[in-house]
Formats: sequence, C-alpha cells, structure tokens
Amino acid sequence: MPDPTPGATADPGAAPQRTRLAWRRTGLSAAAVTLLSVRPAFTPGAGPPEWLGAAGAMICWAALVGIALHRAPGLRAPVPAVVPRSIRAYALITVALAALAGWVVML
Repeated sequence: MPDPTPGATADPGAAPQRTRLAWRRTGLSAAAVTLLSVRPAFTPGAGPPEWLGAAGAMICWAALVGIALHRAPGLRAPVPAVVPRSIRAYALITVALAALAGWVVML
C-alpha cells in the first residue's frame, strides 16, 4: 500500500522519545504546582485545610513520578507497548492535581 503522504518518512525512534519528554515535562510542572500548593501550609496561620492540601499535592506528585518511572523502561523498547491503565491514571492524577491547585489558589 503506498504512503498516503508523499515525502513523509517513518520516525519510529522519535515518538517514544517525545513521549518520554512529555511525561518528564508533566512531572516537572507537577513538581512546581506541588511546591506552590505546599507553600500555604508553612504560613503562621496554617490549619488543617492547608495541611490537607499540601499532603494531597505531595501524594499526587509522588504518584505521578511513580507511574512515570514505572512506564519509562517500556518506552525504550523498539515498539513501545500501549498501557492504557497507566496513561489513564496519569491523566486522572494530573487533573486531580490541577483541581487541588485551583482549590489552594482559592484559600
């Protein structure tokens, strides 16, 4: 079957690399959000809401890093396996962290 896009070349090596970089970028932005979410817990008048927000942010960030570290070796394979569970979990945790950050902004 002919290639539908003339001049296009297969790029099997760059797709996993782009995926790894995207996961790394998400982890770094999650680290920044976590640090900003933890900051109110260290103010003089901090109470349980601030502490719970900080704990939630740290748990979300740790889960993101854990999933990314678990997934990284699979991306080095010649044909990376699709793991919908880890991708779905990563997306849900990212959304939860964003919602938590929005709640911290409203404090």
